[in-house]
Amino acid sequence: MLGGAGLLLVASPAQAAEVAYQTECVPPAISNLPPVEGTTKVEITAPAEAKVGDEVEITWKFVQAASKNPDVLDLDANTVQPTGTLKAAGAQTGDIAMSGPRENPKIPKNSPMQLSTMKGKVKLTTAGDVTLTPDKYNINVSKPISTDTKCTPKETVKPGATIKVSGGGSGSGGAIGGLPTTAPTGLPTGLPTALPTGGGTTGGTAGGSDSGGAAGSGGGGGDGQTDFKGKEVSIPYACKTPIGDKNATSPVQIDAKKDGGNYALTVQFKKSVMDSPADIPADSVKPSMEVKLGGADKGTVHVEGPTNKEPIKTGDPMTIPDLTGTYKPGADGKSTLSPGVLTVKALGTTTTCTPTRTEVSLEIDTTAVEGGASGSGSGSAGGSAGGSDSTSGGLAETGASNDGALRALGLVAGTVILLGGAVFTFLPKARRVVRR
Repeated sequence: MLGGAGLLLVASPAQAAEVAYQTECVPPAISNLPPVEGTTKVEITAPAEAKVGDEVEITWKFVQAASKNPDVLDLDANTVQPTGTLKAAGAQTGDIAMSGPRENPKIPKNSPMQLSTMKGKVKLTTAGDVTLTPDKYNINVSKPISTDTKCTPKETVKPGATIKVSGGGSGSGGAIGGLPTTAPTGLPTGLPTALPTGGGTTGGTAGGSDSGGAAGSGGGGGDGQTDFKGKEVSIPYACKTPIGDKNATSPVQIDAKKDGGNYALTVQFKKSVMDSPADIPADSVKPSMEVKLGGADKGTVHVEGPTNKEPIKTGDPMTIPDLTGTYKPGADGKSTLSPGVLTVKALGTTTTCTPTRTEVSLEIDTTAVEGGASGSGSGSAGGSAGGSDSTSGGLAETGASNDGALRALGLVAGTVILLGGAVFTFLPKARRVVRR
C-alpha cells in the first residue's frame, strides 16, 4: 500500500519520539463485550527537516497496545492488522492514513497484543513546523471471521514528532497526500434480542415442563388430516458462552405433516429479522434442535437445517432454512411437541442453548410405530452437525428441506460472538467502561 508512489525523502536524520495516551477501545458489537480503557504507547518516526514538495515517510511503532487479547480465542499468526490516523497540525493540517502489514506471531488468550509497525506518507506543501500526533486506530482480526476493534484517545495527545519544512510554499492548511485518509469502519452495531446470543460446548435437555395455552392443530389420526399447524410460542433460552451467560427469548413454531405412521416436522423461528453483523463464509453455520415430546409419548426428536449455501456479507439479510426431521411416535394417545435444546455449529465451535421453560407448540393424536419414541429416552442435543444424526431408539431421520427460510435468524449473530471476540478487552488494572 505504501511503496512505489513518489520519492520518499529523508532530508535530515530521522527523529523518533515516544508518546503515551489514555485510550478507549470498543470491541465489535457482536462480541457483546464492554469498552475498556488502557494506555497506548507509540513511537513516531519522521525526518527532522524537509523541504516543500518533498514526500516523506512516517512510521508508527506500537510500544504498547491499550489492552490484551481477551480470554476467548487464541489469535493465529498473521491474522491481525492495524490501521490508524496521524494528525498533522501547524503549518500544514490534515489526517495521514497509517497502515501496518497483517504480520503477527500467534497471540494466546489473555496475553499482550502484538501489532505491526504502521507506515504512511505525506507530501509537504507549506513551509513551517508540522507536528505529527497519533490519533485513533483500528485493529482488524481476519480469522475465524473479520472483526474490528476501534480505539480512540480519551485525552489530549502530545505530538510525537515535528518536521521543520523549508522552501517556497506559502499559505496554510495544505492537503495531505498519499494514502486514503479514512480509517476502515467497524461492524454494524446492535444485535437482536429475540434469539439466544451465545452458547457453551455441551448439550443438555430442555428445562422446565410443558406449559402455556392450547397447542395448535390438535387431533389428527382417524379423520384423515395430514397437515398439523403448531402455535407460535415464546421460549426463554439460557446460553453459556466463553464470555459469560446469555439469556434471550425467541418465538418458535412446530408444524407436522403425517406420512404413513410417521410425522415430518418443521421448526421455524419467528420475527427475528436482522442484517448480518459480520462476513459469514458459506457452509459455516448449521443449526439443530431437540424437540421435546410429552403427553402420551416421551423422548426427543432431532431436527436440523442445512448450512448456509452462500457467503453472507456484512449488512446483507441472513437466510436460515427451517429445521426439519422425522418423528416416529412411540405411544398411542395425545402427544405434545415443544421446543427443546438448540445447538448451532459454526466454524469449529458449538453453541448450545437450553430453554429455562418450554411450552407446547403442537398436540397430535399418535399411534405407536415400530422403533418409535416412547421409552427410548431423549436424544443428544449436541450431535454431529452433518448427516442424519439419530437419537436413541431411531427417533430422528432428518430431512434436507431448503424451504421456508427465516431471514436473519439471530443464531448466526450468536455464534459470531464466540468467533469474533474482542481484540482489546480485559486489560488487567484497566478501568472497564460500559456504555449505556
